[in-house]
Amino acid sequence: MWSGVVDDGDEQYDVIVLGTGLTECILSGLLSVEGKKVLHMDRNDYYGGASASLNLTQLYRKFREGMDPPAMLGRDRDYNVDLIPKFAMASGEFTNILYHTDVTRYLEFRQIAGSYVYRDGKISKVPSNNTEAVSSPLMGWFEKGRAKSFFEFIQNYNFDNPATHQGLDLNVVPMTAVYKKFGLEPGTQDFIGHALALHLDDEYMTKPAKETYEKICLYMNSMARYGKSPYIYPMYGLGELPQSFARLSAIYGGTYMLEKKIEEIVYENGKVIGVKSDGEIAKAKVVIGDPSYFSDKVKKVGQVVRVICFLNHPIPNTSDSDSVQIVIPQNQVKRQHDIYIANVSNAHSVCAPNFHVAIVSTIVETANPERECDAGIALLGQVLEKFVAVDDLYEPIADGREDQVFISKSYDATSHFETVCQDVKDIYKRVTGNELKLDGKVQRLEGEQ
Repeated sequence: MWSGVVDDGDEQYDVIVLGTGLTECILSGLLSVEGKKVLHMDRNDYYGGASASLNLTQLYRKFREGMDPPAMLGRDRDYNVDLIPKFAMASGEFTNILYHTDVTRYLEFRQIAGSYVYRDGKISKVPSNNTEAVSSPLMGWFEKGRAKSFFEFIQNYNFDNPATHQGLDLNVVPMTAVYKKFGLEPGTQDFIGHALALHLDDEYMTKPAKETYEKICLYMNSMARYGKSPYIYPMYGLGELPQSFARLSAIYGGTYMLEKKIEEIVYENGKVIGVKSDGEIAKAKVVIGDPSYFSDKVKKVGQVVRVICFLNHPIPNTSDSDSVQIVIPQNQVKRQHDIYIANVSNAHSVCAPNFHVAIVSTIVETANPERECDAGIALLGQVLEKFVAVDDLYEPIADGREDQVFISKSYDATSHFETVCQDVKDIYKRVTGNELKLDGKVQRLEGEQ
């Protein structure tokens, strides 16, 4: 645990950060490295906020108040169960941030064994090479030929060379026009849009195709980096990520304080001047924080349901993999949003030997959120234990430039960190006035190991 103590009240900081969620910890790390004096506080007695990883005791305290974990689940300390299930794209922006800040020195990553997609009532592996693509049951023989032409078009497309466009300007034409050009079936469109581009819903179909092109390229580049799947995941759970960025911030002079009740955000003439805690005011001209600290400055934009399941076996039909991601495209189960399954195991030091943790999540559409995950839970086989969380999704009402209070967005239902990175970059630009540049590695301090 990394913490610090404020010497006295009314101390002046450049930035105060509230909440130790991943978004906030990345920002405090980046700003500390740049020489800003940062005070980072959290009302909880642990790091991670909404993106924490919990041991068995903490998990049962949160979801089963008054109940002890059953002995069959093994030792408490073997568990690091994520509240927000996400994987890192091997070639994505999050990996770039990890590399740039050199936070990878505190972390060990393991590849996720496979990426799967649900189609016509069963799951199939997303092909990771040409051999798998030829034998994949996801498409018929003729459709594979059409899909091959589509992917060659994507690979060869050059925005500066009209000869590669085949009459399609991806800056302008919608994705529906691209699918039509190659005659792709609805099921193949589901596979491309949801299992590769990882769109949450079908709104992308009528938008310019450039964003989907970029998402497909990200997936393919990430897959090519290590093979098998495009995803990597930190040993001991996602809770290691905010702690590692907190450690980075502390090394560069950041001050951390857990179990600090935030009594008041203090303003003067409409601009923030500090934060009051335990009767003392820590002063700063900029405050960053998660939505839970600013109920009057955020709006609810939806809900996400997550069902944490304990299994004593791999997920069926995944070749006994120690970890997988499964995407259930919305159209396959007559929904408006996809269902995601993130599965890890003892191989990642997140649960006891011979156990798996599978988390099923989606955007809430009805008055019965848990039932909305049924299609995902049905793929898991026997479930030993199940914990259901329904969380509100919040976004800031204002951009923060007027009062200098910058609020992050809630963590969405996506299965990767790319939307978190976009929020980090947006807030960074609003706070500093500069684009976040991820060129090279941050220089280590003299004498630092």
